[in-house]
Amino acid sequence: MTTTPLSLVSVFDDLPDPRMDRCKEHRLTDLLVIGVCTLLVGGEGAYDMADFGRSREEWLRTFLPLPNGIASHDTFNRVFQLLDPVVFAEAFALWTQGLREHLDREVVALDGKAVRRAVEAGQSARHLVSVWATENGLTLGQSLVAEKSNEITAVPALLRQLELAGCIVTADALHCQKETAREIIEADADYVLALKGNQGTAHEEIKAYLDDAVERRDPGLAALTTVEKGHGRLETRRYWQSEAIDWFADRAEWPGLRSVGLVEATREIGDKVSVERRYYLSSLPQDVALFAKAVRAHWAIENQCHWVLDVVFREDQSRARSGHAIANLGILRRLALNILRKDRSLDRGIHRKQLHAALNPDYLRHLLKI
Repeated sequence: MTTTPLSLVSVFDDLPDPRMDRCKEHRLTDLLVIGVCTLLVGGEGAYDMADFGRSREEWLRTFLPLPNGIASHDTFNRVFQLLDPVVFAEAFALWTQGLREHLDREVVALDGKAVRRAVEAGQSARHLVSVWATENGLTLGQSLVAEKSNEITAVPALLRQLELAGCIVTADALHCQKETAREIIEADADYVLALKGNQGTAHEEIKAYLDDAVERRDPGLAALTTVEKGHGRLETRRYWQSEAIDWFADRAEWPGLRSVGLVEATREIGDKVSVERRYYLSSLPQDVALFAKAVRAHWAIENQCHWVLDVVFREDQSRARSGHAIANLGILRRLALNILRKDRSLDRGIHRKQLHAALNPDYLRHLLKI
């Protein structure tokens, strides 16, 4: 089931314009639509937006008023620096919900990525935290944080913006936090959270318990093995899950906690063999196939979202850093990526869809209605 999609224009029309009245020669909606179009055809920043607008002005006037023509790159820059990123993110989440097909037990991955070049001298890289619906192939929400450690405090607020009922939320060890677990449970969702040393004794206790249970082949453990072969390597993953957590002293502190899990990944490339074990806290009941699906699906956020944002949209190379530009351009990129991923009229990759949109105005107009 899907909800009725909202048009981009209607969503943008509801955004408050941050500029002073005497500075509003160009409508905010027009500027944002031109910005989206620029990204859909492979452009990047404010200069590209102004160039795209001038080269396609006649076409743009078929559906945008453009009362004072095309804005300069300075105007595009100023708008993205001033626009409230929290309000823009909420509008983005609302619009994306209209594209999303509601799938029970969909895995929703939570992770952050650096925008490495959008910094002043001596600053550390800023991070954009994204929430990725793995089966829909959509970014559901985004939040900007100053440093990676600040992701922990930003995540609960981000989760509250989203419709997560019936989903399984996954996250790496940084986000294995009691408050994050609480937000997920209160959203009527489940969680599978990676557990490492940042949780101190909890990690050591669960590691010791699961390692011992696997070693003695505890009949209470549910187990599953998968094998994948390709590109010259063989990967074997063994999953174990247990609901026997009465021994875990801190179990009551983790909202909804029902099981613990272990994944052992063995990779063979030629004569080289590597083995890694990862441990998890989960609100899922004992269903090792579902647990395995959640763990495996989590990495889609790296391959299908972050990689595309850096390689196709060149997010990691962006130098826009003044005001709210990092957050707002990040939202605009994810909006464009959602449009391109959701389009099924053209069986091509993201980059080739951008090229087709650049060459074919009818296809670009079609994308805006997705």
